[in-house]
Amino acid sequence: MLKNKKKWIAITVVIVLLTDIAAFFIGNRVSLGLTNGNVEISRSSYNEIMKFQKLFLVRDELYKYYNGKISDDTLVSGAIKGMTDSLKDPYTVFMDESESKDFNSQIQGQDYVGIGIQVSNENNKIVVEAVFADSPAEKAGIKAKDVIEKVGGVAVTGNDLNKAVSMMKGKENTDVTITLNRAGKGSFDVKATRKKVSYSTVTGEMINDKIGYINITMFDENTGKNFNKELAELQSKGMKGLILDLRDNGGGVLEDSVSVASNFIEKDKIVTYIVDKNNKKEVYKSDGGSAIGMPLMVLVNGNTASASEILSGALKDYKAATLIGEKTFGKGIVQSTLNTGDSTQLKVTIAKWYTPLGENINHTGFKPDVEIKYPQDLMNKVYDRNTDPQFKKALDMVSEKVK
Repeated sequence: MLKNKKKWIAITVVIVLLTDIAAFFIGNRVSLGLTNGNVEISRSSYNEIMKFQKLFLVRDELYKYYNGKISDDTLVSGAIKGMTDSLKDPYTVFMDESESKDFNSQIQGQDYVGIGIQVSNENNKIVVEAVFADSPAEKAGIKAKDVIEKVGGVAVTGNDLNKAVSMMKGKENTDVTITLNRAGKGSFDVKATRKKVSYSTVTGEMINDKIGYINITMFDENTGKNFNKELAELQSKGMKGLILDLRDNGGGVLEDSVSVASNFIEKDKIVTYIVDKNNKKEVYKSDGGSAIGMPLMVLVNGNTASASEILSGALKDYKAATLIGEKTFGKGIVQSTLNTGDSTQLKVTIAKWYTPLGENINHTGFKPDVEIKYPQDLMNKVYDRNTDPQFKKALDMVSEKVK
């Protein structure tokens, strides 16, 4: 998921018009072309609005016959979600107030009490996109691409995403049991203890006196500056070569991936560019950095997606890094979050992104320079760097370059 910060008010206008015209169907109070206190609507606008008349007819019937609680707020939210769902684009979604709050917390890097995972609705399944470093989820053994089947014994599907997220949050130091389904293992339960989770998307360390290691779990609005800080700290400790781990990084804020890439790409060189439906092109260039020419190995896998692929693609095109691991996810499109009022948001696909050399990898991904499979049997065990074949290959290769 990429976030290109833009404001959008068109949907607010449309909703206002629909709200006004609803009265026409329900109470016949709007008169076409009149100005005596009613809304004046042009013939073309009226014809467009009439396409939605069935929404209001169904609403009227529900209020007449439905034997249960009902509210316009719920109906409107459901109708808009239905609109976005009909596009069959998993990245174009309408987020209600609660979902928007959770989304903004992740993107802005805000703390919360929970287990420390990023999830999404994929084919009506709740799929773990990322597990934050040193989080309760990581300690419980939850991994990216695990499917969450139950939370606290309650079955959940993709339609229950907001409910599942709320159930995984709670009071600090309380436990929650989560039923997962993992390829090659089937269904099983894990217990995680809720803690205050900080969105620390960047962690790093020195492997030895010359080689550094940095892991980025996702790109939030603080990732760029936190990466620069971590990079500078490792350089001050004598780092001459770097292993950058982007495995299981599902993406995030485009600008922050460009910020990270700038450290390894000469100033004013293109990092990426996006092209919208009207063929309008927007270019993102490197700010330059302190690690240009440094031996760099980038670890990638099938969960390396979106903003992390932008970073990988730029480094690959400029031959600034060697990509090691497995083919990346292949998400070559950009989303923007648009304010729709009442603390709700629309996340919508607005463009395709391209590498500096003009490649779009949507649905295809990047093939690594050095392909190494991560054994399935290790996926079901507690992670151990000493048995990680991808990390070991990266360490061998970067060590050769800094001799």
